[in-house]
Amino acid sequence: MTNPHPSTDPPVSDTVETLVLDLLEWVGPNPRPYSEVIEAWRTSCPRLPIWEDANDRGFISRHHQPGHGTLVSVTATGAEHLRKQREPSPR
Repeated sequence: MTNPHPSTDPPVSDTVETLVLDLLEWVGPNPRPYSEVIEAWRTSCPRLPIWEDANDRGFISRHHQPGHGTLVSVTATGAEHLRKQREPSPR
């Protein structure tokens, strides 16, 4: 049976990938406080596990810095993934 109203939304995996890239850009090259990152990026939608996906793929890391608490940073793997996915394509 075909759906009479096919969705024009991108597949969930494409949406998650785009949002993971947005998270990596948002965190940026300097560590951010964990509480700030979780407040901005947590989700109650099990179909869009952005924070969990970025963690599972090794794109972000949490670490404790004395005097600053828990921080979140983009890993070298995450920075490379972001660079490859968001670099302008040659014309």
